[in-house]
Amino acid sequence: MVFSDYTSSFAANGSTYEAVRINRLPDGIADTPERLPFSARVILENLIRHLDTGYVSQTDVKACARFYASENTNGSVLVPYFPSRVLMQDFTGVPGIVDLAAMRDCLADAGMDPERINPEVPVDLVVDHSVQVDYFRRKDAFDLNVKKEYERNSERYRLLKWAQKSFDNVRVVPPGSGICHQVNLEYLADVVSVKDLAGGKIAFPDTLIGTDSHTTMINGIGVLGWGVGGIEAEAVMLGRPYYMNLPEIIGVRLSGKLSENVTATDLVLTITRILREVGVVEKIVEFTGPGLSGLSLTDRATISNMSPEFGATSAFFPIDDRTVEYLEKTNRGEEAERVMAYAEHCGFMAAGNEDLNFSKVIDVDLSEVEPSIAGPARPQARITLSDVDTRKSGLVKDKGGSSKEGLVDGSVVIAAITSCTNTSNPHVMMGAGLLARNASEKGLTVPDYVKTSLAPGSKVVIDYLEEASLMEGLENLGFHNTGFGCTTCIGNSGPLDVDVASAIKKGDLNVASVLSGNRNFEARIHQLVKSNYLMSPMLVVAFALAGRIDTDFDKEPLGEDRNGHPVYLADIRPSAEEIESYVDLYVRQRFFEDEYSKIFDGDRLWHDLNVEKSTTFDWDPDSLYIRKPSFFDSIGESGRDSGDITGARTLLVLGDSVTTDHISPAGEIPAEYPAGQYLTDRGVRVEDFNTYGSRRGNHEVMMRGTFANIRIRNHLASKQGGYTRMFPGPEDRFVYDAAVAYQDEEVPLVVLAGKEYGTGSSRDWAAKGTNLLGVRAVLAVSFERIHRSNLVGMGVLPLVFLQGQEADTLGLQGDETIDIAGISDISPGKRLQAVARKPGGETVAFEVEARLDTHMEVAYYKSGGILHYVLKNILNGSV
Repeated sequence: MVFSDYTSSFAANGSTYEAVRINRLPDGIADTPERLPFSARVILENLIRHLDTGYVSQTDVKACARFYASENTNGSVLVPYFPSRVLMQDFTGVPGIVDLAAMRDCLADAGMDPERINPEVPVDLVVDHSVQVDYFRRKDAFDLNVKKEYERNSERYRLLKWAQKSFDNVRVVPPGSGICHQVNLEYLADVVSVKDLAGGKIAFPDTLIGTDSHTTMINGIGVLGWGVGGIEAEAVMLGRPYYMNLPEIIGVRLSGKLSENVTATDLVLTITRILREVGVVEKIVEFTGPGLSGLSLTDRATISNMSPEFGATSAFFPIDDRTVEYLEKTNRGEEAERVMAYAEHCGFMAAGNEDLNFSKVIDVDLSEVEPSIAGPARPQARITLSDVDTRKSGLVKDKGGSSKEGLVDGSVVIAAITSCTNTSNPHVMMGAGLLARNASEKGLTVPDYVKTSLAPGSKVVIDYLEEASLMEGLENLGFHNTGFGCTTCIGNSGPLDVDVASAIKKGDLNVASVLSGNRNFEARIHQLVKSNYLMSPMLVVAFALAGRIDTDFDKEPLGEDRNGHPVYLADIRPSAEEIESYVDLYVRQRFFEDEYSKIFDGDRLWHDLNVEKSTTFDWDPDSLYIRKPSFFDSIGESGRDSGDITGARTLLVLGDSVTTDHISPAGEIPAEYPAGQYLTDRGVRVEDFNTYGSRRGNHEVMMRGTFANIRIRNHLASKQGGYTRMFPGPEDRFVYDAAVAYQDEEVPLVVLAGKEYGTGSSRDWAAKGTNLLGVRAVLAVSFERIHRSNLVGMGVLPLVFLQGQEADTLGLQGDETIDIAGISDISPGKRLQAVARKPGGETVAFEVEARLDTHMEVAYYKSGGILHYVLKNILNGSV
């Protein structure tokens, strides 16, 4: 059978479309297709539609259908999956474009057509990661921050503009326009896509991968998507399928409805805690049940956004009436009609009462959710609002000892309404605006030491807040618009007041940030802020007013009104009814129409970037932002050594939950660290360092920044930070310096780690930097999904200890030399033999399992990485 054997036609918008009918599959494919989870239907449709490509076989289709038709999903089924588009942001997009430009150079050097390196899949790149909160609490903060952003990043932006002109299928949303996931939700996603096919049109589910872990936010609108490393995304761009083992699908059955004063933020923090405890890593979570109808589309998007925080590959909400309503509300009426017709015709329309074949079902009663925050360092560390006190927050009350009046342990020094997680949701944004208006009317103010900011994920947010006359109240409390970008959520919080920073250092204070974001890892928000708490925008305003994180809102006032009377949170908190009325009245379709009609235009600063189209990129040898990477220098050779490892030294010994922020920080570059020294030696002033994230187009900076987070704890070093011990010497050295010295001596390296290694951002530089430091393998108890794939994609071998074992139980201290045998003929999941030799001569023999999960990953690893594999095939005429 071929693809056309599965299709039938339907009509919408005056047109006729062909489509794969999952609810009417031929005999022998799936006996009860109506019991397949909706996310499984998307994957199955994708395979069927690509039967004629030469990658997908009838066997793949049957294996997928049978895998999801059974509640027992043990075993693995490898399939080639074809996302219909790719989403990028600039921190991951710049190195991606640099890689593609370097690959074009490789073809040019070989006498081949460089334009063979060109995206075959549509790519949208949204510039959202570079704006910082340098200016705040002033009307012109947005304009000044954008100007500063261009001053710092114009060289990077010229590269992106060159890519837009020089590659096909690449669109760039310029700076100052929004956050990629919110722009995707409000505009880019069409839910059901259309392509021309043999004189007709075919309709199919919109799918994507993105180079940001929070790509999952789009699951809230019924689009299956997840984050991958930039390396994998580049391969998909170039027409390669995304090979994956079919993920298990767990159902989360929602019942009841949220209580008064409980927000979608409270719900997602609760779900994050629950699902982390259950364990959903490398699984798809699909929501079902009668509680679905009570959640708005943007409530769902908030939950889907934080899928990486609870560890799932995706957090999927199927298409239903809410999806169609949202498309209409956001000026996508034509898409809404097509989605309704397609979903009903093809078996993708959910009612919430389906009996679906999930491998496991978890029940969540929405009525039991309480107002919550999460912190101080993990998104799953949820605290109910009623329990936020000294004991639960881990703070010592009134320690004092600073020169800035009122600044003590527990003081809130950053309060940021930020991130697409919440600013995409009009209910929580209107709630924050109403709370701020009420507080302002009573004369409440925010303490001077609190750095306040408002950074929405799209311009529509400011449109409806202004239309509702709520911006004035926010601005009265210091929440001026500081930029349409990620800002504080990704660590671009900008500098603290000089006196505040001095007081924190002098008193060694444990101060706090409060933000409506999705991550609060150590040193992520600001390097001086040890405690970071996630919460709804309304609570960000409330804690900013209180000025302390350990405030009991039931017993302690936020401040005093103009008559000296105490004002409590309950006195100014808007009701759910009032919030709903404001959303209905002021969130208008025309705002979406106006803003997104010009989303690709850019401002004057964007237009002033003069860039010419060219086949290959003109590298500037003096550039400290964009440099031709060294990854492909040996492309004509056999590739990176994939043989057995002998005499390896341990570069780091790490604990549990080491994040990609620990491995490859995105924020401030310390002057005394190797990356700072590199820039200083080349005449860059400290104030012009910018951030690690902004310099990801320069491998010299990024390799020096690998394992250079000031909060990383390497058990080989005597102090916290980017240090290690180079054996046999006893002294601490920077990780980069030790790695270079080991490479000079041709000593291979390994890293020892605990559970959840590589949690957090999709950050491919966490793998690229590991590669460039000479690390051959990482031995961990477990890996987070994206980082494991990234290591494979860069030719670094991910290995896991056997069940019940870890470095400590094996007695590994990090001072051993390590041999690992069996790599030369490696296969998926193969057990390898390892021997650690201690300084005194004692040996420890143990086994590790290779986390190369598919035969394609073995091929990628043996080629030195996924891009090496693709490029070699092109050079050899295999593609």
